[in-house]
Amino acid sequence: MAKKEQSAEPKKKSVSAPKATAPEVKQTTNPTDKGEGSDASVEQKLANLYKLQLMLSEIDKIKTLRGELPFEVQDLEDEVAGLQTRIHNFQLDAKDLDTAIGQQRIKITDANTLIAKYQEQLDNVRNNREFDSLSKEIEYQGLEVELAEKRIREFTNEAKVLAEEIQKSKKMYEERQADLKSKKEELDEIISETKIQEEQMREKAKQLETKIEPRLLVAFKRIRKSTRNGLGVVYIQRDACGGCFNKIPPQRQLDIKLRKKTIVCEHCGRIIIDPGLAGVE
Repeated sequence: MAKKEQSAEPKKKSVSAPKATAPEVKQTTNPTDKGEGSDASVEQKLANLYKLQLMLSEIDKIKTLRGELPFEVQDLEDEVAGLQTRIHNFQLDAKDLDTAIGQQRIKITDANTLIAKYQEQLDNVRNNREFDSLSKEIEYQGLEVELAEKRIREFTNEAKVLAEEIQKSKKMYEERQADLKSKKEELDEIISETKIQEEQMREKAKQLETKIEPRLLVAFKRIRKSTRNGLGVVYIQRDACGGCFNKIPPQRQLDIKLRKKTIVCEHCGRIIIDPGLAGVE
């Protein structure tokens, strides 16, 4: 009889062992149901979060209406500023060329004056040495004149090219200015049409944010930033995540439909809710 009683004790221990793990499961069922707003159920938190998602998506649509206009306006502003700088630099180069041409003309005048002086002195030379010296000076000044004339031709050609570039740049500048004015007017018109609506939506979103647990709200905003379409909360579509469209296991779908805890997609990290909570069933 004693042996039977001893052998019965281990059976009691093996039965009681699983019961000890039950409290741990309960503690992990609601990881986000803590802190501010803990009085709200997980279901209510998820519902508020999805409403916030819808509002922010509407704001995103308003931004989409503007399309690429803000970027186009910025690009045109940069291009106009660049053209202004280019024209200014070209004009400075043109002035430098004009100055250089003037200097070469002065050199020609001075050289011709010296040639005339040396030629007069040739008539009064006393020996061959003076004659050779004056002849070399005349020849040297003649080369200076030729060099100065060559540089004048080069500078003049460069000045013509610069003048053409300045005209092209000015024409392009006027065209870009007209485009910029048109794009700005278009953007201002769109902004004026959607500004009130956007402000109202933002105000509603701020009010709704106060009803959401801060930790959950921070996680939601982080997820939104990491996605291209700005969706941080999605619902199940055809047994798959509504964000990345990867299949969701049946057991996980059941957990989502129970609305007892916040569940994220294993693939994209988005928060998943059931279609009923999203109002699409």
